[in-house]
Amino acid sequence: MNLQYTLPEPERLAFEHNHPKVHIVYCIPFDIGEDGNWCGDGWIIASETNVFVMKNKQIVYETDIQNDGEFECLKMDGCGVLIQKNESQEKIIARFSMRHLSRFYYVSRGINLFAKNRTDVVESNEREKICPTCGRVLPGTSECPKCTGNGRFLKRIWLLMRPYKWKFLMISLLMLASSGISIYQAQFQRQFIDDVLIPKSGGIKEVLLFGVIMLLISVTGLLSTIIKNRWTTVLGSKISMNIREKLYSKIQALSLSFVDKRSAGELMNRITGDSIHIREFMEQVFSGLVSQIVTMVFVFIIMLIINWKLALLTLALIPVAAFISVSIKTRIRRIFRRQRRFDDISNNRLQDTLSGIRVVKSFGKEEMEIERFLKINKEFAEIQAFNEKFWATYFPLITFSVGAGVHLISYFGGLGVLSGTFTIGQLTQFSAYAGMLYAPISRMSFLPRMIARAVTSVERIYDVLDEESDIQLEESLVDLKISGDICFNGVTFGYHSYEPVLEEINLQVKQGEMIGIVGSSGAGKSTLINLIMRLYTPDSGDILIDGVNLKKINADSLYSQIGVVLQETFLFSGSIFENIRFSKPDATLEEIIQAAKIAGAHDFICKLPDGYNTYVGESGNTLSGGERQRIAIARAILGDPRILILDEATSSLDTETEYQIQEALGRLIKGRTTFAIAHRLSTLRNADRIMVIDNQQCAEIGTHEELLQKRGIYYHLVTAQLELKSKETKLTNKD
Repeated sequence: MNLQYTLPEPERLAFEHNHPKVHIVYCIPFDIGEDGNWCGDGWIIASETNVFVMKNKQIVYETDIQNDGEFECLKMDGCGVLIQKNESQEKIIARFSMRHLSRFYYVSRGINLFAKNRTDVVESNEREKICPTCGRVLPGTSECPKCTGNGRFLKRIWLLMRPYKWKFLMISLLMLASSGISIYQAQFQRQFIDDVLIPKSGGIKEVLLFGVIMLLISVTGLLSTIIKNRWTTVLGSKISMNIREKLYSKIQALSLSFVDKRSAGELMNRITGDSIHIREFMEQVFSGLVSQIVTMVFVFIIMLIINWKLALLTLALIPVAAFISVSIKTRIRRIFRRQRRFDDISNNRLQDTLSGIRVVKSFGKEEMEIERFLKINKEFAEIQAFNEKFWATYFPLITFSVGAGVHLISYFGGLGVLSGTFTIGQLTQFSAYAGMLYAPISRMSFLPRMIARAVTSVERIYDVLDEESDIQLEESLVDLKISGDICFNGVTFGYHSYEPVLEEINLQVKQGEMIGIVGSSGAGKSTLINLIMRLYTPDSGDILIDGVNLKKINADSLYSQIGVVLQETFLFSGSIFENIRFSKPDATLEEIIQAAKIAGAHDFICKLPDGYNTYVGESGNTLSGGERQRIAIARAILGDPRILILDEATSSLDTETEYQIQEALGRLIKGRTTFAIAHRLSTLRNADRIMVIDNQQCAEIGTHEELLQKRGIYYHLVTAQLELKSKETKLTNKD
């Protein structure tokens, strides 16, 4: 999202005249005036020291960032406002439509950082929702299809088919050869009619010879068509496979923030549905386009040689078809984009419901979910029906407009035969050539539909492939054998950079130290460990491991030395053996069993009918919550990690099993740097230090005893849990 617009020339000259030495850091427009009416000439301009409001090429307000109060962006009813407030008053300095709301959130955050004497410049990775050039709403892509034009589409299609260009050439040559045979077939028919049938100069031998030759020509054409179809099918499958591989690999390489902004159903549709559309375009259009064009040119040249007047008549109604196609091209694109968007919504609703089928059934909401899906499905079906009805009307019109030239050939060609200027053989040949000319043109009437669908799919595919990861790595990465010293230097991060979850975190962790992390829900505990795992990149500040910036460490080297047990345990569909071995694909059976024993999972696994080969079902739904968590712990410790991250690692376990796991973890964490998040604070008693996160910052840090003596946040959390436990004990005793 653009936070530094270029001022229009008149505004730029006026600003530089009054403030020639000001370095502009942020420059964004606002579009609502003080009277609530639309205006298109308002600008908020910010340097590191001042904020200016420009309207009608004049600076109407100027304020000092350090002395005149902080800035706040507020969402109002149907619009947003930028407010400057201090101890005595609040002043609205700009009003804007909702399209600029996120933009003003970022800029107000950036200005307030300058007020705190920080030099951080806030940047936005959010995509624009409206094209800044033409003002159109973007159809779920980062670039405007209208402004990029068809040239970009052709370039990208070429990039997708370039690895297979020689195979496409072979298919085109084969189709040209087939077309050449068809052209000769019409010529041979003319000679037979004019030289044999009309003068009756031949006999059974000539008729038999004609039949054999025509059969050979037909068989040759049939074989070439079969070979062409087989080649294009195989080639299309390879292209589709290649696109799916690229998309899947790209999604795996992108940060979690990319996946968070999109639904699973949408991403699945881009990988599967859009790749199929590209394959169909390659098979049905691209592979035969060159040969069809060449065939049309050669056929038309021959028709001109035979009778140039009649040849021109065959094209009389083609401009009508061309006009219809061009006039509705934009509409066809729009309706197909809308259809793909609803396809995403339907797919996502289906994926959500099937994944959460246990929750649906647990609450008895099957009927409600059926109604919700039927509503979406009905809308999707209505859009499909509308599109197909539109196409069912358009295609016959095009076909009629193109094929009407046959009637002109029959009429004027028939007059030529009657007058003796045209032979019956020539009329037959001419009609055959007209059919060869009209057939590709009729097939090309499908082009608007095929191209519209392909353009939409290419936009959606490259919207993923062109995405840049939020995780900014250094150019030269290093393989680091981790010891475990970790340092947070002024780390600030927010899922939206204008709304930090963690701010100015400074923390030194020594090798082998266990750090407990506590705080209220949403305080940023999981965010902190996500940063350690490099799932996100800090907006500012650095994280160092053994003195090396996290951005410089090779991914394979980093993740092979980190063990993770997350609060939401996820197991893949497959066996227990495969799930444990996921963290170390080359692990032996002995290593897997040893990890399972440490995690307290070996005994219950051995009691299962298939032992380690037991199928766990989707997301591990055939196992209990505690069993799933113990397998997740075994998976985390299998690779002998140097850094261990435990996010509520024992939350799903009963008291006895938790005690066993805590003992196992106590042995496991020795010599390993460990970060442990826990709501039950008693589980953190043995932590070397406990870090309390509150109000986006490290509010307290120290040992369990030290924090209790401070009687601060941690003390109150412990006291509250002890009181709750005491009440639960009393209720149990009463029962």
